[in-house]
Amino acid sequence: MMHMGPSKVLPVIPQLIIPIKTALNTRNRIVIVKVLKVLQALVKCDQDEQNLVGQALVPYYRQILPVLNIFIRKNDNLGDRIDFGQKKRGNLGDLIMETLEEFEVHGGEDAFINIKYLVPVYQSAILN
Repeated sequence: MMHMGPSKVLPVIPQLIIPIKTALNTRNRIVIVKVLKVLQALVKCDQDEQNLVGQALVPYYRQILPVLNIFIRKNDNLGDRIDFGQKKRGNLGDLIMETLEEFEVHGGEDAFINIKYLVPVYQSAILN
């Protein structure tokens, strides 16, 4: 649906929030990774237009972001070893930061303020 009809995504965003929140509240690492990848795809689906999907998600940050605030520092400390799983994008902390950056880039002018309020350790991707 996101690839073939991005204009049809915007009207169903309010109906997607409860399942997204429920999935994030499972606090299962695998489920959270999948949800974050879906959220990134959702925000980017109308990139040719005016980022309306990203802006439509801003009022729902209060439902989505608190769980991300809990897991934002869950990076894998490998020491001097190499992480060969980087291409799978399974590192939760990095994936959360990527998702928050996408939210900020596509969410309009109020996105950063709302993200910073709910995730105080977040640093802007646009302002830096």
